[in-house]
Amino acid sequence: MTPFPHTYSSRLTGGPTDPAELSASGLPLLRAAPPVQFDGPGDAWSPEQLLLAAVASCFLFTLRAVARVSKTEFIDLQLETTGTVDRQDRITRFTNIELRAVLTIPSGADQARAMTMLEKAKSACLVSASLAVPLRLVPEVREAPAPAWIRKAS
Repeated sequence: MTPFPHTYSSRLTGGPTDPAELSASGLPLLRAAPPVQFDGPGDAWSPEQLLLAAVASCFLFTLRAVARVSKTEFIDLQLETTGTVDRQDRITRFTNIELRAVLTIPSGADQARAMTMLEKAKSACLVSASLAVPLRLVPEVREAPAPAWIRKAS
């Protein structure tokens, strides 16, 4: 990891009606538009979906780091991220975000340790820690036979 501070940038191109184009150096273009609930076309990523995708991907990458530091393998993470937008104090905002995480670990692995890793990923995720919205984790840990890449590493 490079020393802090880190700086990130993105660009937006858009007019009065068509979807916007989001870009960043070396990355593919991403189309963005309001969601259907805000009279958008429903055929492009909305800012709301992008925020939830940022929380979800940050959670996974933080979980990977936590697993690496704790020397604990996991097989798979399935994560459904849901956010509720409502009006509070005459301001439209996210009022909560829920992460439904199903973590698959090798058979016989420590389930309590896996739960702790999920909780640490929730609290250490840079993106969700930067938001002023309650984040609820609904964790589940499942066991499965370890794939060959884990058996070989052991």
